[in-house]
Amino acid sequence: MARASADSVLSLTDQRLVAALQCDGRLTAEHAAQVLGLSPATVRRRLHALGADGTVRVVVSPVARPRNGGPAGALFLRIRVLRGKLDTIVAALAAREDIPFIDVTTSGDEIFAVARTEPGSRDPLVFRQLPSTQAVTSLESATILHVFQLTSKWRHQVLTAPERAALDLAKPAPGAVDSVSPGPYGVDADALEQSLIDALTSDARLTAAALTARTGHPETTVRRRIAQMTAQGRLVTQVLVDPRRLGLPIEAKLLLHVAPDHLAAAGQALADHPAVHGAFATSGPSNLHAAAYFPDLTTLYDFLSRDLSGLGISHVETAIVSRVVKRTPHPDPGRPALTVAQRRPARHGQGESA
Repeated sequence: MARASADSVLSLTDQRLVAALQCDGRLTAEHAAQVLGLSPATVRRRLHALGADGTVRVVVSPVARPRNGGPAGALFLRIRVLRGKLDTIVAALAAREDIPFIDVTTSGDEIFAVARTEPGSRDPLVFRQLPSTQAVTSLESATILHVFQLTSKWRHQVLTAPERAALDLAKPAPGAVDSVSPGPYGVDADALEQSLIDALTSDARLTAAALTARTGHPETTVRRRIAQMTAQGRLVTQVLVDPRRLGLPIEAKLLLHVAPDHLAAAGQALADHPAVHGAFATSGPSNLHAAAYFPDLTTLYDFLSRDLSGLGISHVETAIVSRVVKRTPHPDPGRPALTVAQRRPARHGQGESA
């Protein structure tokens, strides 16, 4: 019975709360209640329940982790391994801090992963460690050249447009994000911001008081800097939830070959599609990579046969994910996955966690 409960689809109320957190990971109970037509007590109770059993976690997105100097980029890795060695390789990859995402496909011998790296470098993992591993039968890598859509920007389609508009954080000024994040991963951060992001990494809903206790900075300083980072679009949060709990049990990885003069338009079309939670222009023959969620295989077929037409795509390879291994970061041992605390309301629903 416990297994059936863990795999069951969440109630519509809980799905709407998940979607609200996608709009603002540090959303207050008061603001969520006002927009969604619920009581603050109900919001607090449901968020506590969702966090207590690990159903939902709000974390700092890998794209917003400090770069610690130097450029930061990312590689898509496609790794095939000997059957019987899959779990060993997966475990070794999952233990690495520079591997934020790992998926296993239904083929049973294939791993998709993302590795943070310095652009143009001879990354030791790609050039030495994986090729010298006897269990690895093939390795393909592609450099991310341009980001069209990030998982942190994907929205579960259970809110109305006015609700999303009321919940979404204000957009940063044009160019604000680009000026601090040159590339798909990493932001520049001073010592104060570094300490705040480190503290928020595995629980982005920690209150200002909790952040003060963890970092030693005055609470007024913490509040001011968090507000500044949020306004600048540099505190990027991501909601971790099994898509099966949202009624989306099918996740597909798409490797597409697009004519150069169609690449930008095709990438943007994918980014605008409600099913797509990741879209990237990459090096290699498959110059556009995407990932999407679907309620069933029929919907996936319709997407491939209808929604991709007219985009200049000459080749599509589809891989279905059987197991999600890692969505960084791992939770801290003994800490609730979703922080819920009593506090005074913040104006416009911004500021500290509910």
